[in-house]
Amino acid sequence: MINVEDVLSKAKPNQNINYDKLMQEMRKDWLKKEIRPRILMHVCCAPCSTYSLEYLADFADITVYFANSNIHPKTEYQRRALVTQDFIKAFNEKTGHKVAYIEELYQPNNYIQKVRGLEDEPEGGARCRVCFDYRLDLTARKAVELDFDYFASALTISPHKNASLINQIGIDIQKCYRTKYLPSDFKKNNGYRRSVQMCQEYDIYRQCYCGCVYAARSQGVDLKQVKMEAKAYLDRKQRLEESDASVTIPFIYQGKEIKSK
Repeated sequence: MINVEDVLSKAKPNQNINYDKLMQEMRKDWLKKEIRPRILMHVCCAPCSTYSLEYLADFADITVYFANSNIHPKTEYQRRALVTQDFIKAFNEKTGHKVAYIEELYQPNNYIQKVRGLEDEPEGGARCRVCFDYRLDLTARKAVELDFDYFASALTISPHKNASLINQIGIDIQKCYRTKYLPSDFKKNNGYRRSVQMCQEYDIYRQCYCGCVYAARSQGVDLKQVKMEAKAYLDRKQRLEESDASVTIPFIYQGKEIKSK
């Protein structure tokens, strides 16, 4: 299968890289060779999953990887994980696709240790770079463990995230593992606009901050209110699940498939 490093090796020095075009070229190559790759795609929430899945699922087998120990508080993490699962179920039911879901352990202390000393860095700075690296490294490790062809990130759909930086990190991580990185810039070609539309179509919760406690504080987010609203959502969700048999999705937790509503 095509390797993004092989393509980049032909680029001129200091040339600006169009990562969306790179992904499209890889897609054309797969279709030409009648290859349907298996992709493990890291997502941080349901909104970033929307257009990313809509675009990729037509020509690849996608498993969503929810590895986000940066999210605070825990109830907000749980809410985002459940909303992501619900979107995948609805997406599969509507489209006929079979997107799967893997959730990593929630280990916020690991994240805190990674960004120690960077707590006061501005949003988009050194702390975010470490966070991207941490989560993409987990994704690559899991891709190798489960024998995926590629690992990817849906973070590039956000207009608030540096897609070039995310792709550079993914390409660097690829060099350390027996797997390949799928470059992307999902916000291109009206991808971000489409994600907003899909959030409306699927009635998806859109959070007001990236997830980490440091960004929330710097943006003046009321974390007590976030925790209260998340707890209320989780309580409603539990009551609904007790009375409703909904569609299942392939759910893998710590390497084992679990039947999940």
